[in-house]
Amino acid sequence: MSATPVDVAVIGAGQAGLSAAYHLRRSGFVPVSEADASQAPDASGATPAASAVVAAAGTFVVLDANDAPGGAWQHRWESLKMGTVNNIHELPGFPVPPADPQASSRDILPPYFAEYEERFALDVQRPVRVRAVRREDDDPNGRLLVETEAPSGPRTWAARYVINATGTWTRPFRPYYPGLDRFAGRQLHTAEYVSAEEFRGKRVAIVGAGVSAVQLLDEISHVADTLWMTRSEPVWVEEDFDIPARTAAIAGVEARVREGLPPGSVIRVTGMHWTPWARAAEARGVLVRHPMFARAEETGLRMPDGSFEPADVILWATGFRPALDHLAPLKLRTPAGGFRVADTRSTDDPRLFLIGYGPSQSTVGANRAGRQAVRQIVAERAAALAA
Repeated sequence: MSATPVDVAVIGAGQAGLSAAYHLRRSGFVPVSEADASQAPDASGATPAASAVVAAAGTFVVLDANDAPGGAWQHRWESLKMGTVNNIHELPGFPVPPADPQASSRDILPPYFAEYEERFALDVQRPVRVRAVRREDDDPNGRLLVETEAPSGPRTWAARYVINATGTWTRPFRPYYPGLDRFAGRQLHTAEYVSAEEFRGKRVAIVGAGVSAVQLLDEISHVADTLWMTRSEPVWVEEDFDIPARTAAIAGVEARVREGLPPGSVIRVTGMHWTPWARAAEARGVLVRHPMFARAEETGLRMPDGSFEPADVILWATGFRPALDHLAPLKLRTPAGGFRVADTRSTDDPRLFLIGYGPSQSTVGANRAGRQAVRQIVAERAAALAA
C-alpha cells in the first residue's frame, strides 16, 4: 500500500492538536483533502491554477482517535462543572462561549471544539487511530510514516513533520501495591468516574494529591465515608498560584524533558494551592490526609502502622502518563523513560514535535506549544523553498 504524502501530520485533536492546526491554517497550509480537491481537473480536463498555490502553501492532516470533537473533555465526569474546571483556556482565535458556571464541562466544551473545527475548516479525520510512527528510510531528512487504522481501513501518511498532540487521557496511571488482586471491592481511576451517587453509603479510599483528588474528595464525601491517602504529606500554599510560581514550575518540567526524564508532577514543584473545594472539604472536616496503605486485603487496607481500614472502593486519582506508545518504532525513549524535547521539538529526531507534553500540558501551554511548533516548521520550509 502506497503512503499518502503530506507536509505535516497532526496526531490528536484536543487543545494542543487544534492549536497546531489553527496556526498551520494561519500560516497558509491547507488540509490535504482541500489540496486534493484543488488538483482535480475541471470539465475541460484542465487542472485549476489554485493547485499551484496549494502546492506552494503546503498541506496538513489532523488525525483523531475519538468518534467526535471535544478531546478529553467529552470523557470527563458529569459533575465537573464549568465553574470548577482547572485552568480552562480558550482555543486561539475563538473564545469559549459564555456558559453557566454550573453547566457540565462535557456538555459545553465538546460543542465548542466542534464549532472551532468547522469555523477554521480544519477537516479533522476521525475516528482514526495511529498505530505507529516510523522512519521511511535512514535519510534524516526523509519522511516519517504515520500508520493508521480507521473504519474505512488502514492508511499510511508520509509526513515531512509530525506534530504529536495525543495528551494523556488514554493512559491513566495506577500504581502497584501488594494485595490489590485480593481486594474484593471496586477499583477505578478518575478516567472512569461518573458521579458520587454511585458510592452512596460506601467507604471510599481516594488516593492522590492532585487537584482532581481533592475535588472528588469534596464531592464524594457528601454521600459516602471517605479516606484520603497520599504518598507524602501535601505542602499547602496559602498564596494564589501566581505567575512566578507557575514560571518556576514550568521551568522545572522543561529542564526535565530537555534531559529526557519523565515530565514529573507540577505539584511537587509548586505545592498544593487552596481551592474552593479544598476549603469546603476542610470546613466539613474531611480534608484529612492519611499515609498510603502498605497492602490491600479482601475487605480493606492494611496501614503502615499495622492498623486496618475497611474500604468498599479504591478511587485512584493518581494522574495520567503521556500516550506515546505509537512512537515506539522511532526508538526515541531514553533509558530514564522520557523523550528529549526542547522548544516542543524532539532533539533526537527534529521531524517530530511533542506538544501537550511536559511543560505544555496545561491548556494555555498547549496553545503556545502549537504556535511554537508551527513557527519552526514554517521557518524551515521557507528556507528550503528559497534554497
